[in-house]
Amino acid sequence: MDTKFSVALHILTMISESKEVLSSQALAVSVGTNASYIRKVIALLKNAGLITSQQGRSGYQLSKNHKEISLLEIYLATQEVDHIRLFQIHQNANKECPVGKHIEKAMVPIFTNVEKHLEDELANQTLEQVIANLYQIANKTRI
Repeated sequence: MDTKFSVALHILTMISESKEVLSSQALAVSVGTNASYIRKVIALLKNAGLITSQQGRSGYQLSKNHKEISLLEIYLATQEVDHIRLFQIHQNANKECPVGKHIEKAMVPIFTNVEKHLEDELANQTLEQVIANLYQIANKTRI
């Protein structure tokens, strides 16, 4: 299963909330993966214009306020797609079969509708909500 979306949320939250300059190694330690994987996700986020870095200096910055970065933007950046495709339709259905002949057209409207709802929901959520959830959970678990 692809985890780039959740790793990107982790990275962006850390960049947003950290007072320190974060290297890919520091991010990797927090995420629990290797720095090479972090650099791959960071490259996707940079290509999408969500984060910036300065040449010759370590660390990253959000390119805009966390309140303005939608979860859909992050998802699309990490998956390198222009829309969500959750469901793949099997190939080679038997066109001589009454079900096989029409099943794709029967499924597509349902799949498209579900994917559109997910896109709308992610478009209406921002990185700010992830950060707010993090602080709410962290405050509940403190002794």
